[in-house]
Amino acid sequence: MLPRLRASLDFMPSPIEDKPGLLIRDPFQYSHATLIIPPALIGFLEYYDGQRSALDLRAELVRAAGDVQAGEFEQQLSQALSQAGFLEDENYERLRGGAERSFAEDPVRKAAHAGGGYPGETGELTQTISSYLAGGSDGRASDGLLSKKILGIAAPHVSPFGGIDAYRSAYAALSPDDAVRTFVILGTSHYGHPDRIGLTRKPFETPFGQALTDTALVEKLAAQAGDAARMEDYCHAIEHSIEFQVVFLQHLYGPNIRIVPVLCGAYRSLFQGGFPEETEAARRIVGALGEMAAREGDRLLWVLGVDMAHMGRRYGDPLSARAGQGEMLAVEQRDRARIERMESGDARGFWELTSANGDDLKWCGSAPIYTFLKAVPGARGRLEQYQQWNIDPESVVSFAGMSFRSN
Repeated sequence: MLPRLRASLDFMPSPIEDKPGLLIRDPFQYSHATLIIPPALIGFLEYYDGQRSALDLRAELVRAAGDVQAGEFEQQLSQALSQAGFLEDENYERLRGGAERSFAEDPVRKAAHAGGGYPGETGELTQTISSYLAGGSDGRASDGLLSKKILGIAAPHVSPFGGIDAYRSAYAALSPDDAVRTFVILGTSHYGHPDRIGLTRKPFETPFGQALTDTALVEKLAAQAGDAARMEDYCHAIEHSIEFQVVFLQHLYGPNIRIVPVLCGAYRSLFQGGFPEETEAARRIVGALGEMAAREGDRLLWVLGVDMAHMGRRYGDPLSARAGQGEMLAVEQRDRARIERMESGDARGFWELTSANGDDLKWCGSAPIYTFLKAVPGARGRLEQYQQWNIDPESVVSFAGMSFRSN
């Protein structure tokens, strides 16, 4: 039988004009290969479902082409997919095992996105982040909610150059006094297990240096969350939602900031109905983080690395999305309704809006947001900046900069 094509791959139209087809790559980076499947062969990928044989595929290729020689494409296609690590076969298991062992054995969580999502050289990175944050305030205010000590912020995890205004507004809410606090960074786990958090004891390395992970707090979280937490989760090796926040925090406070990096996997109830804490795993997650919040108090500052809606062709929608135009105006209204629930600390109301229609807005930050609202029930938010950005000509991501203080 032909092995199954991995469901965890990224599939998108080829961006290369003279090489049309379907681009396939591995977001887990077990393999660094990229394949472009020509248009004539795309339909044949369905034969890699674990249910059909090489003979079935070969026969269909011959029938479609009307040429016996076309059967040779079966071997070439299978070999290319296998060598790239895109099939559930022995080569994939070898690549995965090697990558996960390497991460587990490495004492440091190395920068995965330096030179891509942000500059990889220290001087250029300093200049770039300084330009992103230019014009922000110093985090101090004198009236209403803003007079209270800040509990946390929500910033995007989109590539920083795409979300400058929202990043600036979130980090402008911090002050120099916050340097001594431990930053609990709740990031979206794009590839992690649902109803689980991913933890690591490793320091986070960026071009600025190594951020120090508070291993004592990590160990307590792991003990209290039990099997709802995955220690040394490989997803940390590739995920950007925490790494980008570390870079901004190090720019503000120096390389040796103290962090507790927590990746939040999606909650199944987003699509199955009900509320996350109806499962034992989610209750353990919220309970462990809530106990830490109550115990540590102002020693902690919470940072949410979250994006919001994902709309357009890139995300499987029939519409060609343009930021701030057409259907995206209605998306903004719905985004703002959810943000209002965040501002009021209404976790239940937030989840009711987010899970409606199976979250057709595709908010990839819903799990960290809900987790924070439940773990820190006294938090009240303030929208600092809402933003939409065309990640490509037909697709839009929305996000916001927010600050949170006690009620």
